[in-house]
This record gives sequence, C-alpha cells and structure tokens, in this order.
Amino acid sequence: MARADLWINSSISLVVVVLLFFDFLADASVHDYRGEKFAKRGNAFILHGGSEGLYASLPNPNTTAGGSGDSFIRFDKITFRRPEKAADSVKETDSYKVQAIIFEVEDRETIGGSAYGGQRAVCCTPDLAKLGACTEGTVIHRISKQNPDWPQVLFASFNGKDLEATLPSRTLPITRSGMYNMYFIYCDPALDGVEIEGKTIWKNPTGYLPGRMAPLMNFYGFMSFAFVILAVFWFSQYARFWREVLPLQNCITIVITLGMFEMALWYFDYAEFNETGVRPMGITFWAVTFGTVKRTVARVIILVVSMGFGVVRPTLGGLTSKVIMLGATFFLASEILELVENVGAVSDLSGKARLFLVLPVAILDAFFILWIFTSLSKTLDKLQARRLMAKLDIYRKFTNALAVAVVVSVGWIGYELYFKSTDVYNERWQSAWIIPAFWQVLSFSLLCVICALWAPSQNSMRYAYSDDASEDFDREDTLSLIKPGPISPKDGWGSPASPDDKATLNISTATLHNGDIEEDKRE
Repeated sequence: MARADLWINSSISLVVVVLLFFDFLADASVHDYRGEKFAKRGNAFILHGGSEGLYASLPNPNTTAGGSGDSFIRFDKITFRRPEKAADSVKETDSYKVQAIIFEVEDRETIGGSAYGGQRAVCCTPDLAKLGACTEGTVIHRISKQNPDWPQVLFASFNGKDLEATLPSRTLPITRSGMYNMYFIYCDPALDGVEIEGKTIWKNPTGYLPGRMAPLMNFYGFMSFAFVILAVFWFSQYARFWREVLPLQNCITIVITLGMFEMALWYFDYAEFNETGVRPMGITFWAVTFGTVKRTVARVIILVVSMGFGVVRPTLGGLTSKVIMLGATFFLASEILELVENVGAVSDLSGKARLFLVLPVAILDAFFILWIFTSLSKTLDKLQARRLMAKLDIYRKFTNALAVAVVVSVGWIGYELYFKSTDVYNERWQSAWIIPAFWQVLSFSLLCVICALWAPSQNSMRYAYSDDASEDFDREDTLSLIKPGPISPKDGWGSPASPDDKATLNISTATLHNGDIEEDKRE
C-alpha cells in the first residue's frame, strides 16, 4: 500500500507540472503568437499559423462585416521582430519580406513547386525568377481553380535596418467551406532569428469554435440530458431501496455523478469557447479531470466485480495494491494525454505528441481487458461450482455485455485508423467529431447495461457475498446436490444418517468454503 500511495502522489505531482506547462500556451480559439521562431524547411523558413475547418458565411445581406453570421480570418497586430545583429549587417537599401499565406487544403498543390520542372521548392529561386515564373524571394503560388480569390497572401517588409515589420490589419471573409491553413514564411536567410507576436482570429458563422469541434457542443448537451435521465432512474431506485444498497451500487452512483459533471463541464467549455473565442482553461482542465477519474473508476470497478469482490470473495487480498497501482498508472497516462490534446488546443489538427502519448493508454487498456476477462472466467467457474444460479445468470449477462463492447471497440479502432490514415490533410473535418463522440456513446451504453443489471431493488442483497456457502436463494439447488435420496437397505444406506456422517458433511462443506477464502488470499 505504501508503494501505491507513493505512486499516486507522484502521479498527481506530474499532472500539476503538465498543467503549469500549459499556462504558457495559447489559451484561445484566437491563434496567439508569443515569440515563436521559424523553422527551416527546404529553401524556406516556415511557421505554422493555424489550421481550422471553417464554414462559409451565412447568406444574410443585413449582417455587417464581422457579424454573427459571418465567417472570417482576421489579422490583429501581427508584428515580426529581428535581432539587432541581423539588422546591423544589412544595407539601408535592402528590403526583406515576410509573407502570410492562407489557403484551403484542396488548393495545397498551388503552393510551391514549379510548372517548369526541377526540384519542388516553396520559395522562388533565381533560376525560376529568370524564367518569369515568380518573383525571387517570395513564395511560389498559383491561383486556385475552385476559388479565384485564393490563396490569400499578405506581406510585411523590413526596409533597411528596421527591427520590426507589421502585417496590415485585414479581415478575410470565408465564402467557401473548407479546411484552411495558414503559414508565415520568409525566404531570405538574412532574416534568420525573426520572431512573431500578435494573433489571428478565426470565426465560424455560429461562433468561434473550430469547425471540427463545433458539433461537439450540441453533442455534449445531448449527453448531459441522457445522463440526467439515467440519474433520475438510478437515484429513484436508490431512494426506494436504500436499505438494500450494496457497496457496488454506491460505486456505480459515483460513476454516474462523475459522468454528469463531465458532460456538463464539456458543454460549458465549448459554449464559452464558442461565445468568446477564449478557451476557458479552468473548465477544460476540470472536464478532462472528471472524465479521466470517471474512466479510471469505471475500469477499476469492472475489474474488481470481475474478480468476484463482494460476490464470491470478501476481499481482494494481496491484489488490492496491484489494482490500485494499475488504476493510478492509467489515470496518470490518460490525464496527460487529455491535457495535451485539449487544454490550450486551438487548431483542428492533433499534434504529434498525441501519437506518442496514446500508446501507454492503449497498452494499459489492453491490460485491463485481459485481466478482466481472465478474472471473469475464474468467477464464473466458482459460481458454477457452487451452484449460485442467480449470481451466475447476472455475471453471464455482464460478461456478454463486456464482450460486445470489446468487439465493437476493436472494430471502431480499426475504422478510426482507416479514417486517419486516409485523411492525411483533414479534408473530412466535418465528420471527424463522430470519432470522439462514439467513445462517449459506447461507455454510456455500457454504463446503462450495468445499471440495469445491478439496479437497487428489494432483492439486491441476493447478489452480495455471504459467509454461508449455501446461500438462501440457492439453497434448493445446493441441497439437491447433497441431499441423500432413497437408497435400498441392501446397500447399507437405508438407515438415517448418523451424527458422525452429518459432522463429516459439515466439515467437507466448511473445508471447501475455507479453501476458496485461502485461494482469494493467495491471489
């Protein structure tokens, strides 16, 4: 237990460190740039400014520019700064440009490259400039066939020894739905060390939520309502039969409560984000934490129920510390993954860090599944051997529900991998929200099944652990195995059982029961 407590304390400390780290990241749908530097890519120096799915503006002639029905990208005080040393080495007549280029993902082939062959480049080379294909020192781009006004290119110029250059404030209306990408690019190595400050504002017709996130606000509103309905059913049963409530049912109550808080917090998080353009980091953090705690508690409950705790064994024995450690490890891995993916997230693109962080969560989930089904097999065997038919029936239904959930999960994981591998450029952003929504629906469905199986009732105590190996509701089945039938006198069994025979039978039953308890302790 000491090791488990130390592990939990270490996990909490690491989560706090991760949260503090996010205090320095962008905290809004507004893409905020705070001293970011450019990275060299080929013959260009590039900084990714954001990627979002944007819907076209609503056709309403009565709205003013930037109104509630408009969709746009707005540049607000974008300033580039270069080091003094870089400015000292240039002439007063020199001029260097930094470009902001915005394009829809379907027009990605219009950026860079050359119609005259040769190596694909982002910046115009001297050879291409001589051919008249482009202007040296600028980004190569061509007009989109689908939208003649795109891609959009804005310039900021360093003239002579200027230390700062500013992009003109401008609002770009979105007249065509799509996944839009923004990059800041400069081509001349003389600008090495340039940093950017300022922000760009991306807005959809219905608010500031990125296009892929927008449907999730309504989804979490629906899920909040679904949890309320489940809670009304559960708590009504809980209030009616509170004298018969089992520890397991108390744990289910905790999961339902956590689920209600999680769904409500996600809804308010997206609603606030959509209304103001600023993502509320506090609400996001608590939504992530409540969700992670709920998933952890749900997995641990399913595991201990699968082990037969409170049903065929009074304690977990030596397995308690292992279960706690597995739960703490899963919480830590899931919390960090969710924090990285959600807290401070602005774009509709998942970072590469998620691919690395999702692996330990997947491994721990697989370990949970393996341990759960191994334990279920042993528990079913014990119930079958003891002829506890009522418990055996509910455990079989529970096993079937888990098996269906696992099969569906594996199938959905396969679909998710296919979806992401065939949508490299996020062109199907409008339907991408279905992937995270599915996992919420699946976990809620499994919770509903568990609530139906273990709902508080006047017969709840029949599923609890009892010291008596021949429990009351299975007494007839059990006695049918040990009750002597009519045997002919010639076999020597016609007379009533002697006291010694009864004592032998009681000792055998007690030995079998105590043997199960010792087995539980060894496990």
